[in-house]
Amino acid sequence: MEMTSTKSVGRLIGVLMLLHLAFALMVPFIMLERVRGAEGLLANAAGSPFQVHIAVLLLFVGSALAVGIAITALRVFREHNETMAFWLLALATAGFALQAVDNGAILSILSLSQEYAQAGVAKSELFQSLGLVAGAARKWAHYSYLLVAVSWIFLLYSMLFRFRLIPRALAALGLIGCLLQIYGVTLRGVFGYPPMTVLAMPLAPIQLAAALWLMVKGFAERQPPLSVTVKS
Repeated sequence: MEMTSTKSVGRLIGVLMLLHLAFALMVPFIMLERVRGAEGLLANAAGSPFQVHIAVLLLFVGSALAVGIAITALRVFREHNETMAFWLLALATAGFALQAVDNGAILSILSLSQEYAQAGVAKSELFQSLGLVAGAARKWAHYSYLLVAVSWIFLLYSMLFRFRLIPRALAALGLIGCLLQIYGVTLRGVFGYPPMTVLAMPLAPIQLAAALWLMVKGFAERQPPLSVTVKS
């Protein structure tokens, strides 16, 4: 019964990881990038308000899925290391809060873009200045979220690797993918360098592979200790 339950938890985590990949790491960013275009969100968001709102909604869903993964896996992870299990939940919760701040900044830019579209030439310089402020606020909220979110993924793969819940080679690739993303996007952005998005790309197929593995196999079972018969 315990084996079946543990494997079922692993399979559910696989489904949630697949949804997290779509809603937290891919689809909303693709949507926002299409709206942004070459001119930026301030210039273009007013023309696609529905798309911006959907992207924000998906970002909320994606960050909530991380919390769901941490809660769902809590019982299994606590059997291995209670401290790490609760750190995973804490990082997921912090990520949800930071995503809410980031989403608020995106919606502020949308509102400013809509006003900018109606302002005319006379007020364009003022709105450009306000756009720089709003854009900077969104930038730092976004990078703060990314740092916490990818740290959460790194901790997840660390636990999967340490406790041998998926093949260690796959978990190790997940750790490498997280480090590449942190260096190529998050840290470069924080220190003012242009992001190298190519370094963030490997994490997506690794996440997909891990999710599919878990959906099929579930968590690997812990081997019970060998019983020792003491002869009198």
